[in-house]
Amino acid sequence: MTRGGAGNMLGVGGTRRNLGRTALRGGGRGGRGGGGTDPTAQKRELLRRLQERREAEEAGGKD
Repeated sequence: MTRGGAGNMLGVGGTRRNLGRTALRGGGRGGRGGGGTDPTAQKRELLRRLQERREAEEAGGKD
C-alpha cells in the first residue's frame, strides 16, 4: 500500500481524533451526542410511567 494518494487514508497516522470515554458514549458537544434525550431524563420518564401503571393496577384491583 502506498501512503500518498488522495482519499486513501490507510497507513496515515494522526488522522483520527482520540476520543474520551464520554465522547464514545454519546457525551461531548453539550451532552447531546446522538441528539436524543439524556439517560437521566429517560430514567425519570420510565419511572414515571411505571408508577402510573402501578397506580392504575392498584385502583383497578380494589374495586
